[in-house]
Amino acid sequence: MQVESEGDAAAAATCTAVLTPPLSLQGGLAAELRPANLVQRVLSLFRNVLPGSDLSHFELPATFNLPKSQLQMYGEGVYCAGEDYLARCAGGKDSLQRLTSVVAWSISTTRPPIFGFAPYNPVLGETHHVSTGSLNVLLEQVSHHPPVSALHATDDGGNVELVWCQSPAPKFYGTSVEATVRGKREVRLLKLNERYEVDCPNLLIRLLPAPSVEWSGNVRVVCKDSGLEAELSYCRSRSFLGFGGDATCVKGRIFRSGSGDAVYEIDGHWDRTVSLKDVSTGKVSVLYDAERAIANLSTPVVEDQKGLSSSESAVVWGEVSEAIWRKDWEKAHQAKRRVEDRARKLQKERNERGEVWIPKHFSLSQNKNGDWECWPLEPSVPPAPIVVPSLQ
Repeated sequence: MQVESEGDAAAAATCTAVLTPPLSLQGGLAAELRPANLVQRVLSLFRNVLPGSDLSHFELPATFNLPKSQLQMYGEGVYCAGEDYLARCAGGKDSLQRLTSVVAWSISTTRPPIFGFAPYNPVLGETHHVSTGSLNVLLEQVSHHPPVSALHATDDGGNVELVWCQSPAPKFYGTSVEATVRGKREVRLLKLNERYEVDCPNLLIRLLPAPSVEWSGNVRVVCKDSGLEAELSYCRSRSFLGFGGDATCVKGRIFRSGSGDAVYEIDGHWDRTVSLKDVSTGKVSVLYDAERAIANLSTPVVEDQKGLSSSESAVVWGEVSEAIWRKDWEKAHQAKRRVEDRARKLQKERNERGEVWIPKHFSLSQNKNGDWECWPLEPSVPPAPIVVPSLQ
């Protein structure tokens, strides 16, 4: 009852779900929201922020928000895709082909960020439940300070299961902001008894000398069951004094864990194509095609209004998102303040009663390295009231 009452209160302000287009190669969000003086406005945000500051509690004005929650952003990386790379993982003929498919899937979850805009910080207990084809995806905000999001996804055929628990840790470094995403993504191929651990790249926002936002850092994909792994580097190509260069480069290799012997070399751009070169034969093939994977993505729709949870992200932030979409900034500011004030009030009341909040769909713990781990309470995710329309 404690979790349900929190969800009901969190969404009391509105019962309308507002769903906006996902980020994609031809996404309309950037053109719709970008003001003419964006760079100056972004720089003004950090005027009084000290270098090294943790930005986890930093609250953005509504004018800098994308009309969606961070929980929705995580989910869209899984359920919004033009090509089903996830299903391909379970359909691989051997362990090497399956690992390369998992690598391709991990690249497909990389979406074009928009400089100067960020999603809402999810409130505690917020959920997001969406189905696409045979895949059902459920997310929950299992902690607010620090922010921790959990995801569970299963397909109707019992072939694939996704579990991940991640926590962004943004810090200000004077001329840049870097959000390190802590936690692991785990792809489980159930009928093959294979598990793949997948890291996340970091998000780097450069303020000076040339404003930009890009994915950076290293990603590892490890399958202990097959003894295969991959390492990817998201990096900027050569530039001069911080100007120019291409921020979408991806390089890496697939190799055998025991010997370190490379099987494939990986090279390309996550917003175009990424190639796979067989080290022994020199043959080159396409590992990933962004045009097919993340272009012209469909916006989810509500199929079952009565089935919506009051804690659903699209409901909790519905009034805010609608106001942002209409550029009614005063209404957006007021609606956002109501959501955040309500969450603070609930937290204060729990503290006064000495209650510890417990997630509804996951158990949660922190390992010895400080990373968060989560376990779904149910073996599978049911079909959702929100669905992604077929592209066909």
